[in-house]
Amino acid sequence: MIGPKVRNRTEPSQEMLPVLAGRCPFVIAVLFLGCLPLPAAAAAYSGGNGSSDAPFLISTAEDFKTIGESPADWGKQFKLTQDIDLSGFSETNLHMIGKWAALGSLQNQPFWGIFDGNGKTIANFRYRNMSAEYVGLFQHVTGEIRDLKLVGAVVTGNKLGTGGLVGCLEKGAVIRCSAVSVRVSGDISVGGLVGEVEGGAAVHTSFSDGAISGTRYVGGLVGLVGLGTVARSYSKARVTGTESIGGLAGVTGREESVVDSCYAQGDVQGSSYVAGLVGQVSAGRVWRCYSTGMVTGNAGVGGLVGYQRVLAQVMGCLWDKDSSGQATSVGGTGKPTAEMKLMDTFLAMNWDFFETWTICEGINYPILQWQIPRGDFVCPDGVNFRDFVWFAAHWRQRDCGAINLDCDGADFDQSGSVEFRDLAIFAANWLAGIE
Repeated sequence: MIGPKVRNRTEPSQEMLPVLAGRCPFVIAVLFLGCLPLPAAAAAYSGGNGSSDAPFLISTAEDFKTIGESPADWGKQFKLTQDIDLSGFSETNLHMIGKWAALGSLQNQPFWGIFDGNGKTIANFRYRNMSAEYVGLFQHVTGEIRDLKLVGAVVTGNKLGTGGLVGCLEKGAVIRCSAVSVRVSGDISVGGLVGEVEGGAAVHTSFSDGAISGTRYVGGLVGLVGLGTVARSYSKARVTGTESIGGLAGVTGREESVVDSCYAQGDVQGSSYVAGLVGQVSAGRVWRCYSTGMVTGNAGVGGLVGYQRVLAQVMGCLWDKDSSGQATSVGGTGKPTAEMKLMDTFLAMNWDFFETWTICEGINYPILQWQIPRGDFVCPDGVNFRDFVWFAAHWRQRDCGAINLDCDGADFDQSGSVEFRDLAIFAANWLAGIE
């Protein structure tokens, strides 16, 4: 068995995985309020007061910069109202949101509020910090980030926990977020979206693509899944590293770790414990997942999983033997490409094609139902002429309702008939692809 060789504080061995999986512990808000000086008044944004009824409105790059400079607001609510571009800031002059100082330090002050991306985009975030643990747009999060698109980010760290969006996600959630065309590099626990998931946190309905690199515990979406869940998410990122390298996650490190209903399609390259989905399933459970990317490595290489410990579970999972170049895996079932594009292959393993998955048989691998754009009626492959023909066949139909699924989905506004408002919605999604 090949295992980690370095035994210092920042490069733990496999035996230290349970310790590593608790490296970003929750610090009770009362501690900061009692121990940290806070500004007397909230910072100025484009509107709002930070409450649930009137969140702070973030409309400019300067508004966003202000969040990182205003720790007193990190428990408030924010809403992004415009796409913003951070290319005007250098790699070092933008403050991360949330603060991590050291394990057990009273100076730790996570972002514990809510950041609502509102479906908008933050583009061209660049950040480089070679001395801090946990590096990302948000450094340390115990709150919630949702509906945010991160595009073209370049994030570089050199210690524990580097992610495009979040360095350490603990006792919080990242929901419906994406990191697209990102380049993330670091040392240990490196992920395209999140470096580490801990403390009961969750990453849900999210995805990544780009190029992710590091030394140990490197994944296309998440570096290390500790006490937390990654569900209904995927990555198409290219991933490179040395040990425990996976297309979706580098390692699952706790008995409570869960990876459920996910997939990875990016190529993966490393030295040991290298695989299409998870490099090392040290503990926890991996359910109903698949991978298709090319996998190359030297030892402990698998189509789906590179290394699996005795008490860990990998159930109902598959990988593509043809596209991965790997005929074996310590977990999962290998199938040829043709079978990986048939629903029956997955139904045989009790996959849910009612609420979770869908497939365009013979053409595509399964995708998650939330990925389908509005107007993609015929075979989930993007909105195109086949969908227009479907929509046209329902034009002016006036008996739409629950019994016929709103005229097979053509009645977008659920008005009871397919009219010009529905046509406008269809046109707005014309040529939209699968996310």
